[in-house]
Amino acid sequence: MFGFLKKIFKRKIREVAKSVTKKILEKKLSEKDLEEILGDLEISLLEADVAFEVSEKIKENLKKELVGKSVKRGRVKQIVLKTFKDTLLEILNLPKLDLVKFIKKSKKPVLILFLGFNGSGKTTSLAKVGYFLQKKGFSCVFAAGDSFRAASIEQLEEHGKRLGIKVIKHRYGADSAAVIFDAKKHAETRKIDVVLADTAGRTHVDRNLMEELKKVCRVNKPDLKVLVIDSLVGNDAIPQAKMFNEAVGVDAVMFTKIDINEKGGCILSVAHTIKKPILFLGTGQDYKSLKVFDAQEFIKKII
Repeated sequence: MFGFLKKIFKRKIREVAKSVTKKILEKKLSEKDLEEILGDLEISLLEADVAFEVSEKIKENLKKELVGKSVKRGRVKQIVLKTFKDTLLEILNLPKLDLVKFIKKSKKPVLILFLGFNGSGKTTSLAKVGYFLQKKGFSCVFAAGDSFRAASIEQLEEHGKRLGIKVIKHRYGADSAAVIFDAKKHAETRKIDVVLADTAGRTHVDRNLMEELKKVCRVNKPDLKVLVIDSLVGNDAIPQAKMFNEAVGVDAVMFTKIDINEKGGCILSVAHTIKKPILFLGTGQDYKSLKVFDAQEFIKKII
């Protein structure tokens, strides 16, 4: 997990420190002294799916700490390492969202809407969150709001059967807003804590589906809109995050396929772009493969 990104950060911290140390001959460092090594750093970060704006931020913070300052040789690596860590912490200093606490203090039922591109893993992620919430003592119902993709309802029903969670559905082609509305009414009647609602996958060109998603939000007023992103899409995650955030407003983000992601830079990129809480990381296929995101732990893994 994140092996590629980890290698790049470790190597670049070492290389920047070594290069800067060589240039320190009882003189202050100039921006020109750092040009080559920081240019190489930027290319490496882009290869790890770290957005240009994020790599620029790291570069600028390094310049701030090193340019025009007399630095003792022995402290260079320490300064570079600290600058990397502080920059990543700044990027990941996002609003906090503890899902369990949020549900406990909210009026029931709590409606959580799952959004995302085709193939991002929305339905499986929804099921994992259902399992997570069951283990925390909450009752749940699934809403089959994706009435467009072939076999989407059957997929959700299979998850529901395995978890013992009822699925509210209509026929294929039905109004998603109506399906989710009925699921909310079902939850209200039976005093169920949480409605987890699936939606159809969108792409950049699916204007009709995006309008339909806006209608779902207008009609049902979800308590949380969770964007599910496939972590393997790299920098394509940025326009995805922007598109959904601008269209309906994103409250939190989940990343899938983290277990097979050697890069991981898109997590930093999305965090920097829309500045929304990261709820979970999907780390495998089974229901237990869901990890609550911890910024400190993430940074520790890659540096």
